[in-house]
Amino acid sequence: MLYNVKGRLTVSEVNYIVVECGGIGFKCFTSLNTVKEVGKIGDEVNVYTYLAVREDAMDLYGFATLTELEFFKLLISVSGVGPKAAVAILSELSPDRLALCIASGDSKAITKAQGVGQKTAQRVVLELKDKMGVIATPEASQAVISASTVSQSSNTAEAVEALVALGYSQSDAAVVVGSMDKSLSVDEMIRQGLKQLAKNL
Repeated sequence: MLYNVKGRLTVSEVNYIVVECGGIGFKCFTSLNTVKEVGKIGDEVNVYTYLAVREDAMDLYGFATLTELEFFKLLISVSGVGPKAAVAILSELSPDRLALCIASGDSKAITKAQGVGQKTAQRVVLELKDKMGVIATPEASQAVISASTVSQSSNTAEAVEALVALGYSQSDAAVVVGSMDKSLSVDEMIRQGLKQLAKNL
């Protein structure tokens, strides 16, 4: 119903903002990423919105980018994930990072979101994995492709497992190893992966 709200930012809190448009203040629940990106109090802002209608409430959710809104819609399409859980996930992970976690099967990173348990995180990965290449930004799409090639080679899968055992996240390890020459030995992949991951810290 409401595609976007454009106006002056009058309130900015941890989990919502208020955009005044035509004398009406629209309270939009949102992620920490949008709160950081959208602007300062008094700025003219534009947020892309989603109206969640329940029996007892009508809540407006707003996001700084269309990509974040699309990820919000994808997340709430997963069984057991409501708008609050979706916002919590998007507060913890940017859309690009979330796409990468889903593509590489890194449900552990998703559990860092407040109120999101292991089962819910695994369901997010399972139900959305096939949709990541379509919706992610060009940068994330490349990382998603790299991460998804990992499962096609036993060497790369073994190298990723070793890097995860050394304390790196599944998604970071999958991206680094996924971009390597598949003919390298497991040891060489691990050595190069450690070097690359140390640079990224």
